Amino acid sequence: MGIDILFIVLAAIVVLLVVSTVRIVPQARAYNIERFGRYQRTLQPGLNFIIPGVDRVNTKYDLREQVFSSRPQPVITEDNLVVNIDTVLYYQITNPRDAAYEVADYLQAIDQLTVTTLRNVIGGMDLERTLTSREEINTRLRGVLDDATGKWGIRVNRVEIKAIDPPPSIKEAMEKQMRAERDKRAVILRAEGDRQSRILTAEGARQQAILEAQGDQQARILRADGEAQAVERVFQAVHANNADPKLLAYKYLETLPDLANGEGNTFWVIPGELSQAVQSVTKAFSGEASEETRPRQDTGSAAGGAEETEEDTAQTPQLTSGAPLRGHTSVAADEAAENAAEAVANARKEAEAAAGPASPSGRRAEG
Repeated sequence: MGIDILFIVLAAIVVLLVVSTVRIVPQARAYNIERFGRYQRTLQPGLNFIIPGVDRVNTKYDLREQVFSSRPQPVITEDNLVVNIDTVLYYQITNPRDAAYEVADYLQAIDQLTVTTLRNVIGGMDLERTLTSREEINTRLRGVLDDATGKWGIRVNRVEIKAIDPPPSIKEAMEKQMRAERDKRAVILRAEGDRQSRILTAEGARQQAILEAQGDQQARILRADGEAQAVERVFQAVHANNADPKLLAYKYLETLPDLANGEGNTFWVIPGELSQAVQSVTKAFSGEASEETRPRQDTGSAAGGAEETEEDTAQTPQLTSGAPLRGHTSVAADEAAENAAEAVANARKEAEAAAGPASPSGRRAEG
């Protein structure tokens, strides 16, 4: 019975020795081993063996990238303003032995080094530059920390400024400045929009005026071309038909009554050529009538009479071409003369009524 108990005790001791001999290190971990209080070696990830009672694990480190957020630190700028700056540090342990034996507390050391470096960097900048130069501050901080922590077996990968808090009075002043700047930009944009609107409106008005002027020009050109063609056609018709002065005088008398038409005609000046035109038409048609009523002479009349008849016939060949035509022509001439005289009388009466009995124009018309 005692032998069995002794065997069980020995087996338990062997198991404990074996268990204490084996060390399994996880991935991305590192264990520092000390033998009799002196650094022996660093266990790598995987299965490792140590001597129980002789070797012991001193420190365990995580080799992955770590994040360290420091507390807000007061920093004085170049223009004597106190700002609180909060930083975030990204680091990684590259040498577990140096991290354990070169510095007592690497996190505290990094924190204090960050504060001192930050004060040195911010002390050479004013507030405005501090707020707008974060990339420059991060680069300078990373360079200083990387050089200092290299001998500690730590590599600083990145340093970021999380927040920069100026004093409340400075914040209020900055808000006012930003508000004034926004108002200024708003006024400038509004004025620019108004200017562009006026420019576009003026450009549209100019284009409209140009187009209207071009349209008016084309219309006048077309109207002038039409009138010119009409005058040319009338001129050609008159010359092609070989109109004599009698026809022209008759058309002249026929056009005169149109001068008195219109609601605004209160004064009508009778042209001086009217009497001459009337006399020409009257003489022409009266001569034709006397020619028709004159008894024909015998063939054996005097030589002087024959010559006179031939001369009259040569002068008015169109009006003496036949007896029926001469009758109608005489009637038409009498009617034309009566119409012309009546139109002239009516025009005179209308002019006298419009001008009044005491008007000089009336007396001038009567004379």
